[in-house]
Amino acid sequence: MPLRTAATQNGLGEASGGAGVTAMALQCFRHLHSLLRCSSGVAVRLLPQPPVRCTPLLLDGCRHCAHPLLLARPLATKKAKGKGQTQAKVNISAALVEDIINLEETSQDLQAVVEALKEDFNRNLNVRTSQGALDHIIVTTKDGKFPLNQLGQISQKSPQLIVVNMTNFPESTAAAMKAIRESGMNLNPEVDGTLIRVPVPKVTREHRESLAKLAKQSTNKSKEALRKVRSKSINQVKKFKSKVSEDTIWLLEKQIQQMADSAAAEMDKLLAAKTKELLG
Repeated sequence: MPLRTAATQNGLGEASGGAGVTAMALQCFRHLHSLLRCSSGVAVRLLPQPPVRCTPLLLDGCRHCAHPLLLARPLATKKAKGKGQTQAKVNISAALVEDIINLEETSQDLQAVVEALKEDFNRNLNVRTSQGALDHIIVTTKDGKFPLNQLGQISQKSPQLIVVNMTNFPESTAAAMKAIRESGMNLNPEVDGTLIRVPVPKVTREHRESLAKLAKQSTNKSKEALRKVRSKSINQVKKFKSKVSEDTIWLLEKQIQQMADSAAAEMDKLLAAKTKELLG
């Protein structure tokens, strides 16, 4: 009997100990759960809340309310500034801000710069020079600036020779020679009366590298044109500082910057492809 009683007491003790551990675990779980709920509540409270009478203003994300997450400017943190951290993109409805700025027009202006660079690459930067490459060389005369194909007749006599006939504007022959020589296409024209003979350079490694350098220079000029479009649009937005909220101005500036960055990234891809083509 005493042995059985002792065993029973030991069993009760173990059971009591197990119950104590379980109780402690449940208590910790409840505490953790409350912390999580509290943290979630803080996170929700930190999100920008729409005002009672929030009118449709900016974002595509909400058709009834323009005050979702992106309307309030996020505060910068050290973690957000770290490498590899991507910021949320702004997606503004152009129709809702048309009284401030025409975002579609800005997009078209930026894309026009990209298309101009693409055309320049295709027309002027080829390993083998063709007569079409000379068409749009700008010639500066006393009467103004004109494309070469408006002053002379350009023809390709052979794969190694292009001829420009300046009979219609003989007084511009010297200016045309200078423009061809300074075109950056590694051309050395020779004059014969009103005829300009342009020997097509051999495809050498030096020639390829020269063309690749020109492609880089053209891209940099086009990026400068992008910056002008961006600055013009941002200045237009800033004119409404006294009429709309600071966050609205900030969002529009960010949207315009994103559009410009996207166009610049497209240019970088064009340059990479063209450089690969030129260098072989």
